[in-house]
Amino acid sequence: MSETVTAPVVRRAAAAAPVLGGPGLFTVLLAAALPLVDFFIVNVALPTMGADLHASEAVLELVVAGYGVAYAVLLVLGGRLGDLFGRRRLFLGGMAAFGLTSLACGLAPDAWSLVAARVAQGAAAAAMLPQVLATIQSATEGARRARAMSLYGATAGLSMVAGQVLGGVLVAADIAGSGWRSVFLVNVPVVVLGLVLAVRLVPETRSQHPEPVDGPGTALLAVSLLTLLAPLTEGRAAAWPLWTWLSLAAFPFVAAGFWLVERRADRAGRTPLVPPSLLRLASLRRGLVLIVPFSVGFSGFMFVIALALQQGAHLGPVPAGLALAPMAVVFLFVSLAGPRLMGRFGTRVIPAGSAVQGVGVLLIAATVWRDWPQVSVAALLPGVAVAGAGQALQLPNVMRLVLSEVPAARAGVGGGVLVTTQQAGLALGVATLGTLFLTLVPHVGMREALAVTLLTQLGGIVLTGVLGLRLPRRAG
Repeated sequence: MSETVTAPVVRRAAAAAPVLGGPGLFTVLLAAALPLVDFFIVNVALPTMGADLHASEAVLELVVAGYGVAYAVLLVLGGRLGDLFGRRRLFLGGMAAFGLTSLACGLAPDAWSLVAARVAQGAAAAAMLPQVLATIQSATEGARRARAMSLYGATAGLSMVAGQVLGGVLVAADIAGSGWRSVFLVNVPVVVLGLVLAVRLVPETRSQHPEPVDGPGTALLAVSLLTLLAPLTEGRAAAWPLWTWLSLAAFPFVAAGFWLVERRADRAGRTPLVPPSLLRLASLRRGLVLIVPFSVGFSGFMFVIALALQQGAHLGPVPAGLALAPMAVVFLFVSLAGPRLMGRFGTRVIPAGSAVQGVGVLLIAATVWRDWPQVSVAALLPGVAVAGAGQALQLPNVMRLVLSEVPAARAGVGGGVLVTTQQAGLALGVATLGTLFLTLVPHVGMREALAVTLLTQLGGIVLTGVLGLRLPRRAG
C-alpha cells in the first residue's frame, strides 16, 4: 500500500526539478548571442547606413546608443519579471519581440524609424537575455553549471567579435540588394529557429518566492543610466549643449537616490530591484567592478577600429571585419580551456589574461604607428590574436565567478545585474573612447588619434588586471 502512495510522490518531486539538457543549453546560448552580435554588427555597417539614409553623425550614434541604452536600462527589470512570471515565458516573448524589431530595423524607411526600431530591439533583448543566465543557474548544478557558465562567457565574448566580422561580410555580400539591412534581417530566421527549439527544450523556472516589481527602484535606475549614457553618447555630435552638462551633473545625485531607496527596501525585508545585500557576496561585488573597465575597453576598441580601418586605412567592410577574425578564433579555443586553468591556478588566470591582452593592444598600436595608412590584415594578425587570447582568459571566467555564489532563488536578479553592468560598460566604451577618437581625428590625424585611443584602452586593461588581483582566489 505504501509503495503505491509514495511512488507518485517521488515521481512528482523528480518532475518538479527543471533540468536544462545539452540541446536546451545550445538554444539559450543561441539566444544569448543575438543581442551581443547586434550591438557590434552595426559598427562596420555605419558608413553604408549613413550614406543610404542620409543620416548625420549624431543620428548614426543614436543607432548604436539607442539600442545600448534601452538594453542596459531594462535588463534588471527583465530579470525580475522572469522571476515573477516564469523565465521561459519571458524568454519566448522576448525572443519573438527581438525577431519582430529586427525585421522593423531591416525595413526602416528612414534614419529616425531605424533609431526607434533599435530602441525597441534593445528593450526586447532586455526581456530575453536575463532569462538565459537565470535558467542556467536554476536548471543546472555542480560541474554542469560550471561548464554551462563557462560556455555562456565564451559565447558572450565570441559574439561580440563575430558580430563585427559578420557585419562586414553581410554588407559586402549585398544579398538581394539588401545592403546594410541584411545585418538586421539575418536575425529573423535565427529567431524562428530559436523559438521552435525553445518551446520543446527550455524548461520553465521561476523564483519560489517572487517579489513584486520595484517601481521606484526601476525608475531611478533608468534615470541614473540615462543621465550618464545619453549625454556621453550624444554630447560630442551635438556640440555639448547645456542639457548634456546638466544631465551629467545630475547623475551622481540620482544614482545616490537609487542606492538609498534600494537599501531602505532591502532593510525592510522587501526585494528591491538590485538588492544591496546581494553585493555582500565578495565574488559578485568584485567581479562586477572588474567587468566595467573590461567592457568599456572592449566596445570602445571595436567601435574605433571599425571606423579607423574603413575611413583611415581605406579597407572595405569585409577586410575591416576579417581583421578581427583571428581574435574570434583564438577567443573560442582559449576560452574552452578556461575551466581547467581556473581549476589549477584559481582566479590568478584573470589578471594574467589582462597582461596578455595588454601585450596584444601594444602590438596593434605599434603596427598602426609603423604602417599607417597601409595597414594590412596580415600585419594586424599577431596583435589581434594575442589580445583575443587575453580577453578569453578574462571574460568567461569573470562571468562564472560573479554568479558562483548567487542563490538560485535570486538567479534572475543576479543575472540581470551582471548583464546590466556589462551592457552599461559596453555603451560607456562607445561613448568615451569613441568620443575621444572622433574628437582627436580633426586635430592630430587618424593615426595619432587611434594610437592615443589604444593607449587609453591600455590604461583600462592595467586597471582590470589590478582589480583581478583582489578577486577571491577560487571560483565557486
